[in-house]
Amino acid sequence: MRNLPACAVLRLILICGVPGFSNPLPGAPPREAPALEWTALPDQRLEVDGLYWYKGNQAELLRLPLRARTLVSQSVWEQAACPSGGRIRFRTDARTLAIRLEYPSAPDMLNMHSMGQTGVDLYADGIYRMTAFARADAGPGHTYERTYFRFEKEARMEREIVLYLPLYKPVKVLAIGVDTDARLMPAHRFALPKPIVFYGTSITQGGCASRPGLSYPALLGRMLGSDFINLGFSGSGLGAVEEAQLVAEIDGSCFVLDFGINNGTVDALQKVYPEFLKVIRGRHPYTPILVITPIYESREFWPGGEPPPWAAMRACIRAEVARRADAGDRHIAIVDGTALLGPSDGDALTDGTHPNDYGFRLIAERLAPHLRRLLDK
Repeated sequence: MRNLPACAVLRLILICGVPGFSNPLPGAPPREAPALEWTALPDQRLEVDGLYWYKGNQAELLRLPLRARTLVSQSVWEQAACPSGGRIRFRTDARTLAIRLEYPSAPDMLNMHSMGQTGVDLYADGIYRMTAFARADAGPGHTYERTYFRFEKEARMEREIVLYLPLYKPVKVLAIGVDTDARLMPAHRFALPKPIVFYGTSITQGGCASRPGLSYPALLGRMLGSDFINLGFSGSGLGAVEEAQLVAEIDGSCFVLDFGINNGTVDALQKVYPEFLKVIRGRHPYTPILVITPIYESREFWPGGEPPPWAAMRACIRAEVARRADAGDRHIAIVDGTALLGPSDGDALTDGTHPNDYGFRLIAERLAPHLRRLLDK
């Protein structure tokens, strides 16, 4: 269709359709939807990853254990109800695959659109296909049903399916539907036996990615073939000792600490950072810890006014890592945030603070070599 005018291309699409989608001719009766068999969570064929305490949480899609409700701040608990980093993984030879979802409320963020806040991304064999997301009428009792794909004439083909759960909104996955003759099977194992554990701020959680599969932990998970756990808490990842103790419960392949800016001042950061590292290292004496200092923030170099204290925070974190290394810790490393996203990368920011999709891609690509070196050791 290279040499056809646009109107002719559009006419061919309307007549012939797009592979995998239904495009009936005008006036033609709608095709009857195939009968689906619906499977609710939990189910041993549907693996839930990235939510470490899932089995003990009565199958609720939470990022912290239910007992943490009284241990952490209200803000952290509210963000923990947003299952960023959670994934549902399985294999299937389905010709049709659909999902039923329920959200507690409609998307309402100013710097993230509906898909970024509430989306459930579908990846098939590592390739993104489609996103289900909440609309303005979302609320308790309102069920959304989304068909991710429908292939009626193609031969059955086994695919590895990954559903990435929302970054910034709680969700109930009521059921996953496949055509009645399809099989559901457990997913393949990860390349690494243990997950990479991320702790941090809204940037770690995924703000402002346009959909869940594009947060930098999600990108790194696919790059490295690894499971991962996202414990980024928007506006609330302050490094409290109670949170450090929860992070330390996880048997990870590596701990990535990406917090600082939520603390507001260098004094506040200095009070928590050494203790946070001490708690993690006390439970995991030989597990690699990768520390990230704050990335570039667009207000840092504006003339006039008082700049944010990011530079002093970076120096504070570097000093603490150096102190631990001098004391004999051979399993701690540091990456300067401005090497991941620096002053020349302003277009990689959505609102001057949070990365956009381009920014998260830069962070993941620049961070991946550091993680590979640590994991190889």
